[in-house]
Amino acid sequence: MNYKLLIQYDGTDFHGWQRQEHDRTIQGELERVLGVLEGGEVHLAGSGRTDAGVHAEGQVANVVLSRSFTPEKLQAAINGNLWRDIRIMNVENAPDDFHARFSAREKTYVYRILNAPIMSPFWRRYALHESQPLNIAAMQAAARVLIGEHDWTAFSAAQSDSDNRVRNVIDCGFDTFWDKRAGAMMIEFHISANGFLRYMVRSIIGTLLEVGLGTRDSDTIQTALVSGDRKLAGRTAPAHGLSLLKVDYD
Repeated sequence: MNYKLLIQYDGTDFHGWQRQEHDRTIQGELERVLGVLEGGEVHLAGSGRTDAGVHAEGQVANVVLSRSFTPEKLQAAINGNLWRDIRIMNVENAPDDFHARFSAREKTYVYRILNAPIMSPFWRRYALHESQPLNIAAMQAAARVLIGEHDWTAFSAAQSDSDNRVRNVIDCGFDTFWDKRAGAMMIEFHISANGFLRYMVRSIIGTLLEVGLGTRDSDTIQTALVSGDRKLAGRTAPAHGLSLLKVDYD
């Protein structure tokens, strides 16, 4: 039986999604638990790999098990054997041909920035602290340049799992609101695409932050996209502000 899992995790204490021999990872933790339930080795396929420190509010994975479980019992059994920083939020029976990665149509990430002189301890694990004022209008205008199909070489890691670095950004932009708990302005950058390269969102955010601070303009971003020159992009933003929000399927 093929099972579709909806997963949430706090990525702070994980070395990313992908299984590693000596480090704690999301895939490794879940395969360990599922292997006990199955009574043998299993392979969990995720919609994509999140890097060390990146969180997920809507990660999706699938696993094929020979043992039969109701979705509710499988969810309870997995959660009962996991540490509290990772949870299975939902389990569904999936068609045999469903694959969390290859069946995905669109993914959405959110990057959170707390724009305030003092960082609230409640957000220190989940948002970037930027103490200087940001020009949100300039950042919003620069973000619009990113929409569409582009080669994202300038905004990705030098070494990538994919030789094809063309991705279609379907939508992106900023939402701002007053966060009562922090007593400060929270800025959320949402970006949806048919796929992402390693460090792509964090490189985009680092670049847009420089636009907001007045040290870079949208013309430079356009040139970076066309030329593929990594030097024209900004710094890679820290991982802890990034979260995989959702994965959409047909």
